[in-house]
Amino acid sequence: MEGRNPTTTTVREAMTPDLIFGFEDPDVQNAAYLMEEHQIRHLSGLTRYKPLVGIVSLGDLAVSAGDQTLAGEVLEHVSEPAEPR
Repeated sequence: MEGRNPTTTTVREAMTPDLIFGFEDPDVQNAAYLMEEHQIRHLSGLTRYKPLVGIVSLGDLAVSAGDQTLAGEVLEHVSEPAEPR
């Protein structure tokens, strides 16, 4: 996206093409695993019928789950250099 004009670049051009999501009913460890595995800082949360019900962030893992250690571990893995897609 470097060098693109922000007034003419569409959201479609800027967004991630593949949506990574988790379901709302597994525990927080599942969300943390998905975020680490895909090196993402936000995870869309869906019902089993697939409507979006929310988004989980690294901050949510630390605050809502009360587990700053878990959030730190996820952040460490998310921040590791990855191969370009």
